[in-house]
Amino acid sequence: MESQMIRPGYLTAHQTARVLGVRLDTVRQLVRRGQLVRCGGTPRQPWYAVADVQALAARRRTLDAA
Repeated sequence: MESQMIRPGYLTAHQTARVLGVRLDTVRQLVRRGQLVRCGGTPRQPWYAVADVQALAARRRTLDAA
């Protein structure tokens, strides 16, 4: 369930997964690998900065194109 009280400029884990085109478990793996950083929320409902998610999406597109 997504939080209704998220601050502007941040995404939930579910929204982040949609932006990246991956599953929720992959978002968790990206955090464990240090490729994505939690920026708030709670341990069960983390938030991610939109700028960080967009930068990661761009890096992934660059790697996919190579």
